[in-house]
Amino acid sequence: MGGPEVERLILLLARLPGLGPRSARRIALKLLREPETRLAPLAAALAAAAQSVRACSTCGNLDSTDPCSVCADPGRERRVICVVEGIGDVWALERAGAHRGLYHVLGGLLSPLAGTGPEDLAIPTLLARIEAGAADEVILALAATVDGATTTHFLAERLRPTGVRLTRLAHGLPIGGTLEALDDGTLATALRARRSALS
Repeated sequence: MGGPEVERLILLLARLPGLGPRSARRIALKLLREPETRLAPLAAALAAAAQSVRACSTCGNLDSTDPCSVCADPGRERRVICVVEGIGDVWALERAGAHRGLYHVLGGLLSPLAGTGPEDLAIPTLLARIEAGAADEVILALAATVDGATTTHFLAERLRPTGVRLTRLAHGLPIGGTLEALDDGTLATALRARRSALS
């Protein structure tokens, strides 16, 4: 079709999340048609990222500095740590401008079915941060799934003796959502988490 180099490019692109062989071929074709403006800059950016991006030794976020730019920012609320499953969650919260504190990336969720236990996650480093007095509040911002609930419960039990204030994300109606479009679990959670309409 285009030689071993093209086949390898397509194969590597097809391994990316959300891309299949057809999409990978389309992307490869677009890159190869404009090598100076698309392929070369992409290759340079990938090489630079591979060389310099690392996990932050404090929170686990990806950055080219250690500590990362969030941990090093003196303008952050340093006494509030938001615990998330993965780096994508940090990026989503930062994109939304929803959290001005610090983060802690667990690197997954507890999952007995998948064989993921506490030793597989960054729980010891979180406990060390809290025990060192690094926070007044820990926000458990984990998925509203069985594994997320299991992890939230486990962390709450482990952190309760430290005396740190524990909070979790509210679950319920999305902005612009209609009741008939919601799944049963979301609707039930929203109803249980109801609050005064006057506040």
